[in-house]
Amino acid sequence: MRVVLSLLLLLPAVATSAAPAVIVAEAKPTSWADRTEALGTLRADESVVITANVTETISAIHFDDGQRVDAGDVLVEMTSAEETALLEEVRARVDEAERQYERVQSLAERGSASASLLDERRRELDTARASLVAVESRLKDRVVKAPFAGVVGLRNISLGALVEPGDVITTLDDDRTMKLDFTVPSVFLPSLRPGLAIEARAPALGERGFDGEISAVDTRIDPVTRSVQVRALLPNPQRVLRPGLLMRVELLRNPRRALTVPEEALLHRGDDHFVLALTEGEDGATVPERRQVQIGARRPGFVEITSGLDAGERVITHGNDKAKPGEPITVMAIDDGTRPLAELLAQKPAADAAESSAAATSE
Repeated sequence: MRVVLSLLLLLPAVATSAAPAVIVAEAKPTSWADRTEALGTLRADESVVITANVTETISAIHFDDGQRVDAGDVLVEMTSAEETALLEEVRARVDEAERQYERVQSLAERGSASASLLDERRRELDTARASLVAVESRLKDRVVKAPFAGVVGLRNISLGALVEPGDVITTLDDDRTMKLDFTVPSVFLPSLRPGLAIEARAPALGERGFDGEISAVDTRIDPVTRSVQVRALLPNPQRVLRPGLLMRVELLRNPRRALTVPEEALLHRGDDHFVLALTEGEDGATVPERRQVQIGARRPGFVEITSGLDAGERVITHGNDKAKPGEPITVMAIDDGTRPLAELLAQKPAADAAESSAAATSE
């Protein structure tokens, strides 16, 4: 009789120790968005090919390959001795025309010169001034300046080379901000708008991420592909992005706050989805409850819960195959996303830890 009584007293302890150990996670509201992937090509915010406007010989080069320049910096000078001499001649003609006009104007005010003579001198002055503007313009064509600040490309000319209109001297790109052009299926057009956030990654840069936002959406849809062209702006303070780079784009559509849980917590039966949410049993023990939920969008490792679960509730992520609804379980660890799974699995359940501590104290 005493043996049977002793076995009955040991049953609760055995049942408690047999409770399956599980890992749980808390349902948390997080920043969420529907993600749409696309491929895009980078362009500089401003880009131009520097060419010659006249046929002339290069007399001076003021830049090196890959040099950064400011707006208005002189890049190339061409031979301009003839134009410089002509400029001095025309300036002298302008000075003489101004003196003749002022002299006749003074005589006309006293009635000693006719109005027709004054008009003739004014016409000569206007003609001389127009000639001066033309010569100054021809002289400016022989000095090539940077139209905006940026980085020049490779130099394609040498000192003393004869260049003609259209010959490429170099390129100039403003790479402080980059334009990323990509196409998106037209079905997503209602959710596309300027200011929508994107994330872009380039395989050539080791999958480094770059954040930007949409600046414009094309007004036309391609009738063949049924896609629309989208342009986004990416800040480039470290100048690592370059024109022509291929990037993988993720559009963050419909940004919102959503309740999410790890994907491992989700159970499926047909088209229905369930989780094992922790509740308190009749005896105060922690027991799982099978809860049907509605899911939304997914992202690697997480799923959006649209109904069936409240923020702060805990769900089982590992140990679902051993836990049974309504039966006690032992929480081994809480997965908050900061520790790897191997470390969580190696952690002792709270009950075992308490027993080990008590045993150490009694010794």
